[in-house]
Amino acid sequence: MLDAFVQRNKLGRVGIEKLLVSLTRNDYEPDVCFWLLEKSSQFSRRQAQFPAPDFMIQVLSKSTEANDRGIKFDDYEAHGVGEYWLVDPDKQVVEQYVLIDGRYDLRLKASDGSIGSMVIAGFIIPIKAIFQVGENGRILVHLWKK
Repeated sequence: MLDAFVQRNKLGRVGIEKLLVSLTRNDYEPDVCFWLLEKSSQFSRRQAQFPAPDFMIQVLSKSTEANDRGIKFDDYEAHGVGEYWLVDPDKQVVEQYVLIDGRYDLRLKASDGSIGSMVIAGFIIPIKAIFQVGENGRILVHLWKK
């Protein structure tokens, strides 16, 4: 959904797993990340390492949750990632953290309703669309036609 919205509106670049984000003390392969156009227009076609994104999503699992809430959370905050979503597929809950004065502020923790990005203007989706294939498809069609 994010990629469709970003492409349709020419807002920047979305990256997914196996894309290397290099930060000061650690390198990461985030589940989903986004760079605004100003930053992403500087990337080359063959670029292998990328700077801190403007927006990140991590999908929690038992094996990754401690890192996603711990060292990654701290690193993303320290490197100015403006927005960080933690998605829990087991509980079907999304947590939205927004960088305010250099610290993450929990803006939303929900399993229903809508979530709108603070970094990606106009990107608003129903939370259920993250977890339900049928709702996801419906929203994808809507986002692409917008």
